[in-house]
Parts: sequence; structure tokens; C-alpha cells
Amino acid sequence: MKKLFTGLAVALAFTAQASFSVAQAGTLKVAATAVPHAEILEFLKPRLAKQGVTLDVKVFTDYVQPNVQVNEGRLDANFFQHQPYLTEFNKSRKTQLVSVLGVHVEPFGAYSSKHKYLDKLPERAQVAIPNDATNGGRALLLLQTAGLIKLNPEAGVTATPRDIIENPKKLRFKELEAATLPRILGQVDLALINTNYALEAGLNPASDALVIEGKDSPYVNILVVKEGNENNADLIKLIAALKTPAVSNFINSTYKGAVAPLY
Repeated sequence: MKKLFTGLAVALAFTAQASFSVAQAGTLKVAATAVPHAEILEFLKPRLAKQGVTLDVKVFTDYVQPNVQVNEGRLDANFFQHQPYLTEFNKSRKTQLVSVLGVHVEPFGAYSSKHKYLDKLPERAQVAIPNDATNGGRALLLLQTAGLIKLNPEAGVTATPRDIIENPKKLRFKELEAATLPRILGQVDLALINTNYALEAGLNPASDALVIEGKDSPYVNILVVKEGNENNADLIKLIAALKTPAVSNFINSTYKGAVAPLY
């Protein structure tokens, strides 16, 4: 009995020590879309492992479940969205999710196969933009930044062509499904295309767009957690790692200007 008790005590001590080691190491579960978000996180895995953090990257193909699962506590964070999308999601789904870091911009661009410069667009040129509220407004804001139109200041990020108050060239707007825009590029004077669809069509925002968003874009891709979890020790290490020059260099060398790091 004495030997049995001693053996049990040793086993319990070993188990406690192992549990302590796991707790010290930590595991951070982060949801991400495949490109570029999951690739950036995979790049950081070795660096975080040296700091005692096991980064478990969960790849998703939709934009709903990453937020739902973080809000429910099944995942620690997610990395796929921008603030306008998160704001709308929180409002419609009654979730309590917050941004803890802006990481990069996937520059939204305006493309043309007919014209080399925006100022050469003719009067009544046909301009194609996405037909969903978030990206349609994003397209119009970019055109406003370029000086082609002026929007009602109250319209915000969900502006539509009805919110245009100045249109000197009398541009004509065509609202289409975002995924179809690269295919109709040759049929219009200008098309404003999301970066993922542009890349799939062989277009690079850095070299092919007549105008692209800058780092001041409100559509910065963000790292998101449930409110109240902002001070998680492992999360803080991930935030610090995402802000290093190594990440910026990785983004620049991998995506050749199609993704713009903030640091």
C-alpha cells in the first residue's frame, strides 16, 4: 500500500507538472481565411513557439462562422475582416467582438482595359462597381478620393450612386455582382474590383490599377477577439509579432503590392 501510494503521488506530481507546462506554453486558436491571413499566421508560428505560444490556425471559407465561434468562446480570435464589416456584424448579430489590431490593407482598385489614366475618362463613361453595400460604398469612396465624384458626407461607407452630389464627367454607374467585374472589364470604361477577384483574374493592384486605396483606408484587415479578452497574454504576444518588420517583409515579398502592411 505504501508503494502504491508513493507511486500514485509521483504520478499526480508528474501530471500536475505536465499540466503546468501546457498552461505555460499556451495554445491560441485563431480563425482565418486562407489567403493572405492564414499564410501570415503560419509564417509567425515558429516565432511564437519560441515565446511559448502554440498558434493553432483554423482556416475558414466563409465570413460568418469565424465571428460566431469567437463570440461563443470556441476560438480565441479571428483574422479575416475589416472594421466596417465587423461593425455591421455586431449590429445585426448582437455579438460583442472588438478589433485589437489593424494589420494590412488589401487595396481596392480601379481598372480599365480602355484607358491608361483616370483623367482621360470621357464624359458619360460607364463605371462598374460591386452591387453589395459595403464594397459598392468602398468603390465610390475611392472614386471620390481620386477626385472624380463627390458624395453626400452623411452617406459614409455604405454610399450608393444615389449619394453622389457632384459628377462633373457625368459618369454612368453599373452595379454588378463583385465576382463578375473582372469578366466585364473590356465592356466598360472602368471597373472597381476587390483584390481577391483581381488577383484571380491576373491583375495586380500595385501595377495594374489606375488608382488604389492607401494605408488610410477604413478597410484595414483586423485581428478580432470577444470583448473582455483583449488582455490575453498569448494574444498580446501575437499582436506584437504581427507588428514586426519581419511580417511586413513577408507580406511585401509574398504578395508583391497586392497586400499593403501597416507596419
